[in-house]
Formats: sequence, structure tokens, C-alpha cells
Amino acid sequence: MDKLKERWDIDSNWSIIAIFIVFAINGSFAAWVAKPITEFLGLSPEVISVWIYWPLRILLIFPIYQLTLPIVGWLFGQFKFFWTFEKKFLSRLGLGFLFKENN
Repeated sequence: MDKLKERWDIDSNWSIIAIFIVFAINGSFAAWVAKPITEFLGLSPEVISVWIYWPLRILLIFPIYQLTLPIVGWLFGQFKFFWTFEKKFLSRLGLGFLFKENN
């Protein structure tokens, strides 16, 4: 726990527990939200091959997860951590320009 607190610049064990809870809830939430979206788009394993359906569903879950992570983090009082996490993660994907301030 101490290594995580140091690495993530966190002061309390409650913060680590809250962060783990947020990751778990948000993963389930993103998967739950993706189902009606895929149905709305007319995508289902009965209509298209499961070899196409599941990669498309996973590709849909990814942006939902990224968008909702700071929101769910905020609900648990961890917005600062998750906003920093998102900026770092998206920068590693080459989307860091989204967070650069105009000079």
C-alpha cells in the first residue's frame, strides 16, 4: 500500500480503496452502457458474426470508460487523481494535444 501511495501521490489508505472501487464500478458501468448502444446501432451476435461483434463492443466500451472514469472518480472524491490519470493515459496514446494549453 505504501508503494502505491507514494507512486500515486496519495496520503491515505481510504484514497487507495476509493480508487480501486472507482476502477471496478466504472468498468462494469462502461460495459453496461455499451450494451444498449450496440443494440441501438443494430449490432448483436445474432445479426453479425461474434468475431466482429465483440471487437466492436470492446472498441465502444473503451471511450465510454475513458469518459466516465473522471465522473465516477468525482463521485468518490477522487476527481483530481482520475483527471491526472486520464491526461497521462491519453497522452501516451498520442492524444496529449487535447490537454495542452494554448500559449
